[in-house]
Amino acid sequence: MPEADDSQASLDLPTADLQDGRQSPAALALQRGVTRMLAQHGVACLPEVSLPNYRRADLLALSKKGEIWIIELKSSLADYQADKKWPDYLDYCDRFYFAVAPDFPVEVLPSDAGYMLADKYGAEIIREGQGDCQGRKLPAARRSLITRLMARVGAFRWSRQLNPSRRNTPPRD
Repeated sequence: MPEADDSQASLDLPTADLQDGRQSPAALALQRGVTRMLAQHGVACLPEVSLPNYRRADLLALSKKGEIWIIELKSSLADYQADKKWPDYLDYCDRFYFAVAPDFPVEVLPSDAGYMLADKYGAEIIREGQGDCQGRKLPAARRSLITRLMARVGAFRWSRQLNPSRRNTPPRD
């Protein structure tokens, strides 16, 4: 029997499942930078997660304290102006942020919303949100639902990476 190679390099996993093809290069750069910053702070995140209200969060994150964060990536002013669904995310998170590039006109963002500046190398939280979901705790049942959703989505994505020929989508709970 051949010896097992314990090196991380031996896992040659495809990355196609980590993108769904709808993201622009600018949005992917924001996603990469925000994900890197979150990881440095011990916050785990998954991209493109469908919520129970059928809205899709650009990034759904879980902090060490169990807080649920949703980060909405806005790659341009036109992207922000065309998308009015972000208030639908507020019932599913403890913290909500817009992530925008440094040249984005941040004065158009709601004054009570949190935001971060990002590029492909990293991100920085510039303002914490003061309104909507930041003013209250997420109900325990909803927090449990979103935490389990993240676990299931992450596990199924990992499984598809290990078994690319098995593309079955998990049943919705």
